Amino acid sequence: MSAVEKVKETKTFLEECYVEMQKVTWPDAEQLRSATIVVILFTIAISAVIWLMDKTASWVITLIMGIFGA
Repeated sequence: MSAVEKVKETKTFLEECYVEMQKVTWPDAEQLRSATIVVILFTIAISAVIWLMDKTASWVITLIMGIFGA
């Protein structure tokens, strides 16, 4: 494949990308704000669940180690 063909293919690819980007329905400010809030709340919730699991596992391991005198 020659350099000229690669340049032509690249140009075609970029043109197709531009056409496809024109078809995209972009969110408005309210949709973006709502989605951002959902992501932040979900991240906080999952973080809390992981923290709780970590603390529970730590407590169980400490309990087991205490039983066996470690």
